[in-house]
Amino acid sequence: MALKITDECINCDVCEPECPNQAISMGESIYVIDPARCTECVGHFGEPQCVQVCPVECIPVDPLYTESAEQLMAKYKLLQGLAAQAKASSNPST
Repeated sequence: MALKITDECINCDVCEPECPNQAISMGESIYVIDPARCTECVGHFGEPQCVQVCPVECIPVDPLYTESAEQLMAKYKLLQGLAAQAKASSNPST
């Protein structure tokens, strides 16, 4: 499952830098989580880091995006592969 940020968000800016997948960004009025990039920190940490730092507890699981632990790990591996490809293409070996 992906996480979502609810309307209780106070835009305190603490969640965005904690996300290892860069899934959190500023939306129209509050921060939002891209479900295609959210792995609930599977592969990085044992707990979702945004949930850990949120002072108003406004980051629940998004029931619209249900994924198993295996699916989250597969997404993590895909994102890591894409990041490695982007890094390799920006730093070609000579």
